[in-house]
Amino acid sequence: MIFDTSIWVGLASGQMFSQAVLRAAGDEPVFISAISLGELSFGVESCSDPAERMLRIRYLHSLQQRPVLDVGSLTATAFGMLAAFMKQSGRSPRTRVNDLWIAAQAIENDYALLTANLKDFEGLPGLRVGCP
Repeated sequence: MIFDTSIWVGLASGQMFSQAVLRAAGDEPVFISAISLGELSFGVESCSDPAERMLRIRYLHSLQQRPVLDVGSLTATAFGMLAAFMKQSGRSPRTRVNDLWIAAQAIENDYALLTANLKDFEGLPGLRVGCP
């Protein structure tokens, strides 16, 4: 199972209960996307409060110890399919680029995707998505 960035942010901020997330994941192994690491790194680099920035750095370092899914050529193929689907459905893929990359990784590896933002992934073909 891949956790979307929204799950990692929700856990770090306390807006999401870890027990609910663990229950939703069940017995499946949990992965973090390299895309999520990039989004979280942006959160670190753009934080101007020194204390908050340090908390974010520590959290990011702990997540970097988890199994990370990298982007490869099969991911790129799945991403292209998903972006085309969105465009053909009258939705702009440009606003959801990172979400589409994470969804492509889930499809490529046949993993479910856990997110706090179901609407972001609504109707994407071949994607199994859930919310805690």
